Amino acid sequence: MRLRFSLIWVLWGAMVVRGAAQTVTGPQGEQFTRRVITEKLSDPWEVAYGPDNFLWVTEARGYRVSRINPSTGARQVVLDLSKNREFPRYDKVPDSLDGGKPWPQGGLMGLALHPQLLTGKPYVYLAYIYQFEGAKQPDKGSRPNHGGNYFTTRLVRYEYNAAQQQLTRPVILCDTIPGSNDHNAGRLLIAPVAGRDYLFYSVGDLGAGQFENGGRPNHAQNARFYEGKVLRFSLEPDTDEKPTDQWIPNDNPFNAGVQNAVWSLGHRNAQGLAYAVVGGTGRLYASEHGPFSDDEINLIERGKNYGHPLVIGLTDGNYNGLAAAASDQASLPGRWHTTYPTISSEKANATLLGANYRDPIASLYPLSNAFLTTVLTRIRSHTPDDPTWNSEAPSSLAVYTATAIPGWQNSLLIPTLKKGKLIRLKLTANGSGVASDTLMYFKGPVRYRDLAFSPDGTKLYLATDSASITSGPSEEAPKGTACQGCLLEFTYVSGGTATTPTQGSSTMTPEKAFQTTMSLVKSLKPKDRRVKRAGLPAAQQPVFDLFLKPEMTAEEKTRAQRSAPALLVALRQQ
Repeated sequence: MRLRFSLIWVLWGAMVVRGAAQTVTGPQGEQFTRRVITEKLSDPWEVAYGPDNFLWVTEARGYRVSRINPSTGARQVVLDLSKNREFPRYDKVPDSLDGGKPWPQGGLMGLALHPQLLTGKPYVYLAYIYQFEGAKQPDKGSRPNHGGNYFTTRLVRYEYNAAQQQLTRPVILCDTIPGSNDHNAGRLLIAPVAGRDYLFYSVGDLGAGQFENGGRPNHAQNARFYEGKVLRFSLEPDTDEKPTDQWIPNDNPFNAGVQNAVWSLGHRNAQGLAYAVVGGTGRLYASEHGPFSDDEINLIERGKNYGHPLVIGLTDGNYNGLAAAASDQASLPGRWHTTYPTISSEKANATLLGANYRDPIASLYPLSNAFLTTVLTRIRSHTPDDPTWNSEAPSSLAVYTATAIPGWQNSLLIPTLKKGKLIRLKLTANGSGVASDTLMYFKGPVRYRDLAFSPDGTKLYLATDSASITSGPSEEAPKGTACQGCLLEFTYVSGGTATTPTQGSSTMTPEKAFQTTMSLVKSLKPKDRRVKRAGLPAAQQPVFDLFLKPEMTAEEKTRAQRSAPALLVALRQQ
């Protein structure tokens, strides 16, 4: 595994030399050229293609907003917010000096450009974390008993002065959005509702229930709190008496008694928001991190509940008896030592949530209850060989509506952090569901953070993280990155097909499954073999052992061939 990954790293790294264009091929024969526009950005978080034909980029750790020429890579910093951050760069301060205080997940995050940016409404909307409760406290500044790290996020509107190429005249929309060192989500989007544009902002559940926030209360199901929500704000203030109310639409769904920005609830960490008109209907989509499995694609609707932390992914029962996290801290509540509730029954919880509950339109990738039980049990007992699991960590989302690439029109494009790829999912004709297999592009040892594309759809722009991991480290997360803080341009050249494989259409013969399983098992390191075996159902473990033997008897090979397709599926789920 290590040798194979190192080879991929070398080959991929050789192909992202700045300025040099290389050709890459997609799974349906699409040909793209790839080049680096710029690099060494301080963790680019948002990239948007502006009406000025420049890429607008936020740097999460650098707290800068820049306009970047996609042709030359020339960069103009239009705003430096580093002085608005009321805490230091903890990631650059030795723990011996700051007590090990955490950096928030993100920092300067979302950016949205007003549709009329160059024609009378020169507004740019930004979201950034500006305050840390523990900044002046000793040690880590966390609340006791894993009570969490409390940051605060500010949502601001700036005006773009095109002559000076600067963002000026800030106006605060909201400066009380809770934050954390985990699950801040942080994506901004302008999208219409009933013909009028609004500003949407995603807030994660702040990691309340896992790691250092294991004892922090989780409010994703409580509409009075902004954690675990998609919020909706107006693009311009109204005439409400209170300044804090003027940016909140008066017809928001949870406004009874007090103005409330909540638009939908029950989210874990929705780092992707996208809007598109598909089949004549405008729809708002979100991509969301799952805990160990079940990364979600949701269709966001007014006032609807997406289940977290009572339902994970589809209402299929794979989390029955489990929770969205576990810890080895016996002082924390419940069977799994976390403030995440134990899920007795996903189906019963969905029924309890009522008619407003919504399943995701896609779930990547549901794991079995037996495997998930193994994962949580090992975490709770602090077992050294923690099982690995298959998930993608979707960091953003876009809807490709152009016709430039055959077969791509009305596809969801999902950059991922865990395995460094762009996922494409073809939508159904009316946009209410997913109609294709998971197609994967541009895989490499990077963490893709966001994407944008040119108006004609021929160029895709992908931003990569500067670091290799954030929270919740994964065995398969890229160890080092081949292009740190980069903007990559993928230009469509030719090829592709107008048809997309439908779900369940792919098949594999037993012999092919046997050979693929053999290759996979033989490539595993000894520790990974133990972990993979422990994650299998008991009936499959003896079959797994057959693939470890130097030679099989004829009877054993027949048994292995017969069982290989199901075993391969189980191994790939981990």
